[in-house]
Amino acid sequence: MKILINLVLLAFIVFLAYLLYANIQEPIKFRNEKQFRLSKVTDKLEQIRSAQEIYRDIVGNFANDFDTLAQVLKTDSIEFVKISEDPTDPTNAEKFIKVYTYTPAIDSIRQMGINLDSLKFVPFGGGTEFNIQADTLTYQKTLVSVVEVGTRWQDFMGDYASPRFSKYDNTYRPAKAVKFGDMNKPSLGGSWGR
Repeated sequence: MKILINLVLLAFIVFLAYLLYANIQEPIKFRNEKQFRLSKVTDKLEQIRSAQEIYRDIVGNFANDFDTLAQVLKTDSIEFVKISEDPTDPTNAEKFIKVYTYTPAIDSIRQMGINLDSLKFVPFGGGTEFNIQADTLTYQKTLVSVVEVGTRWQDFMGDYASPRFSKYDNTYRPAKAVKFGDMNKPSLGGSWGR
């Protein structure tokens, strides 16, 4: 009888030790996974932002969908302007010569390591695509192009997409967006702080 009681007590102690270990490990695993996944998503958002800036340089506004963005960047060219003084009139500093050159946009995209075919997919999202919006608006009496691209935390956090994990990080809201840009003002700033 005494041996049976000792075995039950030992099993109970092992069970409590496991619970204590799991309660300590869960917030650590959550924090590490959150940081890792967020870094991959923000890297992709930064690539999208760079692609949108090149698109704007070519077309004059931002792309409203990923197919148009990819098509233009694969087929169009970026204009570069070199300005130099007019060698025929060195006394007049106001006369300049502009030389226009064009480089395929895809060369710049490849050099930056951007894959246009997978650009729209959220890392760890299982095929989920980033939300993308672009338009023009009048801001301080000027017509400007605006863009907003993002996704929600719950789209890429996997097993940690539950609101219950906010007890480990009071800023964590699974329905909140991780994005860059703003549809109400001309901004390309990101919500992730980089």
